[in-house]
Amino acid sequence: MITYTYKAIRDAITAVQEVPRTLLGKEMNQRLLRQLAQSPHLEPLFAEARAASDLAKREPFPELKFSDLRLFAAQGTRLEYETPYFERRNRFISLLLVVLLEQEPSDLQALEDLIWEICGEYTWCLPAHLPMSPDRIPPRQRVDLFAAETAHALAEALYLLGDLLDPQVADRVRDEVEERVFQPLFESSSAFGWESSTSNWSAVCSGAAGMAAIMLVQDKERLAGITARVIRTMNVFLSGFEDDGCCTEGIGYWAYGFGFFFYYADMLHELTSGAINLLSGEKISKIASFPAAVQLSGASYTSFSDAWPDSQPHTGLMCRLHHRLGQALPEMNGVPALYRINRWAHASRNLLWSEAELLNGSMAQGNFFFPEAGWAVSKAMHASAQFSMACKGGHNDEPHNHNDLGQFILNVNGESLLTDLGAGVYTKDYFGELRYEHLHNASEGHSVPLVNGCQQAAGRTYAAELVGREGQGGMLEAEVDLTQAYPAESGLTKLIRAFSWRLEPELPQAELSIVDTYSFREANNRVEELFMSFHRPTLEHGRIIWKGERSKAVLVFDREMLQAEIEEIASQLHNAEPVLIYRVRLKAQALGAEVRIPLRFMVTAEV
Repeated sequence: MITYTYKAIRDAITAVQEVPRTLLGKEMNQRLLRQLAQSPHLEPLFAEARAASDLAKREPFPELKFSDLRLFAAQGTRLEYETPYFERRNRFISLLLVVLLEQEPSDLQALEDLIWEICGEYTWCLPAHLPMSPDRIPPRQRVDLFAAETAHALAEALYLLGDLLDPQVADRVRDEVEERVFQPLFESSSAFGWESSTSNWSAVCSGAAGMAAIMLVQDKERLAGITARVIRTMNVFLSGFEDDGCCTEGIGYWAYGFGFFFYYADMLHELTSGAINLLSGEKISKIASFPAAVQLSGASYTSFSDAWPDSQPHTGLMCRLHHRLGQALPEMNGVPALYRINRWAHASRNLLWSEAELLNGSMAQGNFFFPEAGWAVSKAMHASAQFSMACKGGHNDEPHNHNDLGQFILNVNGESLLTDLGAGVYTKDYFGELRYEHLHNASEGHSVPLVNGCQQAAGRTYAAELVGREGQGGMLEAEVDLTQAYPAESGLTKLIRAFSWRLEPELPQAELSIVDTYSFREANNRVEELFMSFHRPTLEHGRIIWKGERSKAVLVFDREMLQAEIEEIASQLHNAEPVLIYRVRLKAQALGAEVRIPLRFMVTAEV
């Protein structure tokens, strides 16, 4: 935990004579940007920024309509308002980069018009983050993730542009940030709920607002008080991690929450010439090493919880973390495109901090255990192919929780043949009472058993301890006690899921053995073993086959005990893109009080 006293914070802040030009780790000036624009690994991003800024000068601002804003309250949907909202932020990123790079009057005018438009928005919050009924805080002064991010982005524009920006625009930015963010957050005796949350909110909101304050607040005594409050909230955020460093919200929210924690910590370190260092300690190092541990292939990470099956790390964040803390890097295949980001903090640091020589490294191999979170990940490069497996226990009240205890992923040669669906489309119901009626969140949307018609239940008491160890030849053995994952009406007295993951000697093959051992209060039970994939399976003679472009998985099961059904389900990915999901049900009925169901997956890589 961060243990600076208020006196130490005040002494460090008041000792600052002048805000350095290197708050972003480097001075982001025209000369540096022109050098970066000629770097092969960054050229595509600058070309993208130029094209987007040209479009922004030709087309009107995306409208933020009241009729779209009210749709979340009326029908629970978000994309109608959020799409133009984030398009404005993407335009801001491109225009600001091009202005800093080329300083053309037409680009600057377009940027000033956009900043003026953003300053005039009814609220910087998303409708999903506004209360459904009247509240003591008006929408204009509610600080959510995106209000804080907007304040940070605008403050950084002032910091970077200096005298280039019209004074009237700069004054309005200062006034809006002060009224919308600083006053409700730092001048109020009451606190926002996220200040006591252990989720990504506490880091993103406080980190973004804290960085804005570093760049805009000139009164050092006031800034010292703000800094102390931000650090207090960051301690709350860090307390949400166990000592193993696992982010149970998933890799995307690791990059979001820990990313903004790091950006703030790095900026505060620069401001105080290292007098305040929030990055010390074993726990911080453990959290920082999370992406390298849970990467399954180049673009695939463990997608438990509201993560995404395919993710691209923020290369600037990873490179800077590597230099500051020395942790292993995940495999990175290029800097993310600007349009995928929406956030100035990520985009700017990707440009400034991404290093070409660090982008083409190898993925970390071996077994990685997160005992407190109940995760285990095994990765091996074998016979010129990549084989990865991940499984989890934990509990069903995690941040962005899915009822997924006993879930596993099989990833071979970069393809997740057996997968975790990750996040669905965010709506009001998705975060409400109907959350576990959504396929992506319910246990019926995961590769876990259905017991006497019962899915797993939500809540902290529905938990499963995972015990993992390194098996023969460096492979993985893990056992998950799922007894408490199901409600009492399941009739269970004991359920143990055992994983055994091993490679075939000298062949591009691996085997995953799963044995589910059930004990019931009485006889005459029914069980369904479920398996989820984005790949269409086929059924033939007691085998289920999933085939990708570079790999194949074959499940061998007992045809006398289990009857197979294959379902095709139309769904949507997190970004609302349509997708077909395939669920296999292996059904067993009239089972006795003691049941053992063995399942064997043979996975093969095409090399």
